[in-house]
Amino acid sequence: MGEFRVSVIKEEVVAAMLPMQDHWLPFSNLDLLLPPIDASVFFCYNNTAMLSFGSMVESLKNSLAKALVPYYAFAGEVVQNSMGEPELLCNNRGVDFVVAEADVELRSLNLYNPDESVEGKLVPKKKRGVLAVQVTWLKCGGLVVGCTSDHRIADAYSTNMFLVSWAQLAQSTGLSTLTHQPCFRRSLLSPRRPPTLHPSASIDRMYVLLTDHLPPPPEPNPSSDLGPIVSRIYFITVEELNRIQALATSSGVKPTKLVSFSAFLWKLVATASVSSKTMIDGYNNKKAIVAKMGVVVDGRRRLSNGDKKKEALMNCYFGNVVSIPFDGEPVEKLAEKTLSQVAEQVHEFLEVATTEEHFLGLNDWVEIHRPVPAVTRIFRETYDGPCFVVSSGRRFLESKVDFGWGKPIFESCHFPWGGGCGYVMPLPSPKGNGDWVLYLHLHKNHLDFMESHYSHIFRPLSWDYLSNQI
Repeated sequence: MGEFRVSVIKEEVVAAMLPMQDHWLPFSNLDLLLPPIDASVFFCYNNTAMLSFGSMVESLKNSLAKALVPYYAFAGEVVQNSMGEPELLCNNRGVDFVVAEADVELRSLNLYNPDESVEGKLVPKKKRGVLAVQVTWLKCGGLVVGCTSDHRIADAYSTNMFLVSWAQLAQSTGLSTLTHQPCFRRSLLSPRRPPTLHPSASIDRMYVLLTDHLPPPPEPNPSSDLGPIVSRIYFITVEELNRIQALATSSGVKPTKLVSFSAFLWKLVATASVSSKTMIDGYNNKKAIVAKMGVVVDGRRRLSNGDKKKEALMNCYFGNVVSIPFDGEPVEKLAEKTLSQVAEQVHEFLEVATTEEHFLGLNDWVEIHRPVPAVTRIFRETYDGPCFVVSSGRRFLESKVDFGWGKPIFESCHFPWGGGCGYVMPLPSPKGNGDWVLYLHLHKNHLDFMESHYSHIFRPLSWDYLSNQI
């Protein structure tokens, strides 16, 4: 069911419960690589405790006010400094907090199509500040908690850390006993003195400076017009994941499930492009269609490099500590490869970005070029074929985001970030049985191809699948 109304009951601002002195928190060099985009996440609750909506809202507000004391960055606002770069003003302006109700039951939400059921309804549009929260009461007594935040301030790891802490505080955990105390020590990501660009070639292939004299991208390949990018949510069983991993294995070397699935999806997108009418037009135009895929790499463990003290600090570091290596290949060539060959190719381009030196070099690369902004190339190079980025939420602790009325029966991101680049986020299934939930933001033509040719793998998320959670 997508046709339902959401009525806003109240809009207010929740600030940290303790006063704090205004101060500036600079963006790290890795923060500066993120464009100004917002990311959303939402949690669905069944309210088996049969609490009143008012009491649940008050609990969320009070615990949020507590959480914003250690996580003060989420209560600030982004401003420009004298160099024209963004900085975070930690002034406790607070978080926009929306209370709403929807004339729909939890079981009637069409989670398979979040563009219809979630966008503009269950996650807030952030108008000011860094973080916005919306709490929506459903006809059945269920509840949806949606959050939208500025990605420049926090990566997925940091956001998850905040959400778990917020939930702990809702259950009367004291500030001093939180599982994670966020670390904002920007010196952990200070560039080397002097900055070193060895080897810089790999970074130049991954990132591009956004200078005023940057040449415009080439004319889009008319054969690569794949229609609109839309969002869908599927689940994939652990049996299918194991089968994909087995097919991706070569010479006894078993890639991770994430590498195996990423390789499978990259090859699938290439195959869909070859099979489409646009590919036939591409042959006529004599222009190759190139499929690109990037994979998000978290640098916290890499930067620790075995140092236990630094590892403890990096595990609590709040901000962005990611890199996005990627590769591209003509779709007909990619489609002809075996899955094990594609998996090996994914492993090779990931290997470059999974070292301490890569993140130190990336940090130095940004420092040398400041204040000229930069961004990962895959965000810009969307003109000659399909491209998408695979992240990973498989370590998310959704069962820990329990505000006192039970763990969420479902959780997902919602990240229609605009532009021509897709986004993929695998998450652990709430069943806890090894299945994955997949948020896919890809070209509709490719999603249609997946559903028609691989329906046994990409199964639309339904409440029947989640039935034992309700």
